[in-house]
Amino acid sequence: MTVHAITFDNLGEVTALQRGEFPAGEPLGRHFSVTRALPRILDLLGEAGLRATFYVEGLNTELYPETLAAIAAAGHEVGYHGWCHEEWAGLEPGEEAELLSRGVRALDELGLRPLGFRPPGGELNAGSPALLRELGFTHCSPAGDAVAVREGVALLPFAWPLVDAYHYLPRFAGMRGSRAPRSPEDLARTLDRALEAAVADGRYSSVVFHAFLAEPEERFDVIRRHVRAVRGLVDRGELRCEPHREVAVRITA
Repeated sequence: MTVHAITFDNLGEVTALQRGEFPAGEPLGRHFSVTRALPRILDLLGEAGLRATFYVEGLNTELYPETLAAIAAAGHEVGYHGWCHEEWAGLEPGEEAELLSRGVRALDELGLRPLGFRPPGGELNAGSPALLRELGFTHCSPAGDAVAVREGVALLPFAWPLVDAYHYLPRFAGMRGSRAPRSPEDLARTLDRALEAAVADGRYSSVVFHAFLAEPEERFDVIRRHVRAVRGLVDRGELRCEPHREVAVRITA
């Protein structure tokens, strides 16, 4: 049976802070993705009875600790996505170790010890799997094609065309081959086709959404459409939808 994972990256204003794009003097801890978009996403998942994986930056333990606790309390997995969305590929080993350790400590203090990691930018370093294993991570989700186990860590990859940011944001223009963003309907059709193919092939599949890209409404509709499609397949016994922590257990058992 196909196993599918619904995942979310980023939380709040952290990425904008990392890139120097957050307005000077703007109060922190009030980002619309947390105050408006995330509650709707959690309600949608709750109504569908599906659990997801949320990869969040460690700085959010300071900005939105109650939000992180609420995500976990709803049955979802809280994974780690760098401290402040640092570009992961190319980090020096010492810096990588410090950023991972810092995130583990901060999340652990909230009772949210992370088992999963998704590298900002999608790429790991050569020593990442071994370092993740040493710090107690059981799984990692970089960009890639095939599920694997490396250094005892389950690799649960994502494909860029199944990421909402790939379709919407200017920074992915070169990757998608067009300066113009693709429409929400384009993304919805891409996700539909990918899900159908995964079920037909009986293979693992996943999608990546971002709360800050859940507005305007037609973008939220894409998330809703996907969640409902997954629920329908689950009800028909054609699909199992699980957080990454549970997928990893199956792979490494």
